[in-house]
Amino acid sequence: MRKLVYGMNVTLDGYIAAPGDDIGWSAGDGPDSSPSDELFQWWLDQEVGIDVMLYGRKLWEAMSSHWPTGDQQPGATPAEIEFARNWRDTPKVVFSSTIDKVDWNARLVTGDAVAEITRLKAEDGGPMRVGGATLAAAAVRAGLVDEYEIVTHPVLVGGGTPFFNALDGWVNLALVETRTFPGGVIMTRYETRR
Repeated sequence: MRKLVYGMNVTLDGYIAAPGDDIGWSAGDGPDSSPSDELFQWWLDQEVGIDVMLYGRKLWEAMSSHWPTGDQQPGATPAEIEFARNWRDTPKVVFSSTIDKVDWNARLVTGDAVAEITRLKAEDGGPMRVGGATLAAAAVRAGLVDEYEIVTHPVLVGGGTPFFNALDGWVNLALVETRTFPGGVIMTRYETRR
């Protein structure tokens, strides 16, 4: 059975995007907000260990607008080059009822996301990562997420897209790792207690 991981960069007040889907707080548009090389390398190390990436439409559109050619961008670092190559090579499943085509080693699922994630989890293989707040919320509510990787940035945005949406009940977690990165960024990793 595969493990399902949900992890993203998050503001201190719990948002993955500010109003208007603005993620500039994590990409270097504000003071002290650019990701450190150490943090980027950590994300790369996590992604290399993932066998299947599961994306909602918005995150798919964001990732597929940059990473297919991210290794060809002027000034791309060795880690960015490796991240782009890994992104292209890793199988991806995109869940959306509003787009009709995906590429870059991806397949589109327009039906029941929870049923498909449940089916994928039951297969043998390495871990899967779910990304995108709406898709992840469905997986969390269905009890499918085994691990949470929360990378908290020291910024408050006051609203936007929350990392956690409303739950149907409590989810008990066990803290398994913490790590501090430059700029006051803190990673906490939790496993779901079953």
